[in-house]
Amino acid sequence: MKNNRICELFGIELPIIQGGMVWCSGWRLASAVSNAGGLGLLGAGSMHPETLVEHIQKMKQATDKPWGINVPLMYPEIDRLMDIIIEEGVKVVFTSAGSPKKFTQRLHEAGIKVAHVVSSSKFARKCEEAGVDAVVAEGFEAGGHNGREETTTMALIPQVRKATTLPLIAAGGIGSGQAIVAAEALGAEGVQIGTLFALAKESSASDEFKAQCTNLEEGDTMLCLKKISPTRLVKNKLYELIAEAEARGAEADELREILGRAASKRGIFEGDTDGGEVEIGQIASAVKTIDDVETIVNRLKTEYEETKKRLAQ
Repeated sequence: MKNNRICELFGIELPIIQGGMVWCSGWRLASAVSNAGGLGLLGAGSMHPETLVEHIQKMKQATDKPWGINVPLMYPEIDRLMDIIIEEGVKVVFTSAGSPKKFTQRLHEAGIKVAHVVSSSKFARKCEEAGVDAVVAEGFEAGGHNGREETTTMALIPQVRKATTLPLIAAGGIGSGQAIVAAEALGAEGVQIGTLFALAKESSASDEFKAQCTNLEEGDTMLCLKKISPTRLVKNKLYELIAEAEARGAEADELREILGRAASKRGIFEGDTDGGEVEIGQIASAVKTIDDVETIVNRLKTEYEETKKRLAQ
């Protein structure tokens, strides 16, 4: 994998970014990805502020390579979180689920590089206007929270590439070296990978979650909850209750009642794979083993090089 604008921007060896996923992306996973040459991200969306401070301290001890934090902008204590990030000297922030305009200038003033996750070329243009350093264009294949447009990664990347001159990272359905080559061919300069790393040994997700996700077949995940926030879920008992309610036109309040409190924590972190939200990307059906990060990254590099050679021939 060649050195490019993404590598230069974040000071990394490989243009591979680990998704900052709730309940999966603690210091163990993020530091392992950074130590393997990519960019590890702590998932602040599932951390209380004091928990985030603890993970930041452990990251500083576990790696001397670049790393960052993923911050969903709908986080309830967002101002406090940004204060912590600046005070702790974090160098990279990936924002999502909101407008990057509010915090980008402040983060830049603190010497922090900012990338923002988008689901359309329209939002990519807004990111450029807001002054972010890079955009992550995430397709409909991705796990967890998704864009309402339901545009697939293959359709989204070339449109975003035309819409902005910013360094571009592809996300959603990236699970192999072949997929990285395809994303490059469409105009991306790096990839953000969620599912592969969510199912890694170092992920803080429960063993039950990992076991369920490595046994999925094609079509075992579905986008739902569009009246609240579109989310890709595994088809379990909770999903069936949601699907039945949505089919009869249930409104957002009823759907929230069905979900109950901390649904994603139950499904991902606590291992309630029937009654919790089990969020994972479509590419999970291709993942059959739980490997460590180093093995995953080495496999991606090998597949990438072999694919480039095959295409050259």
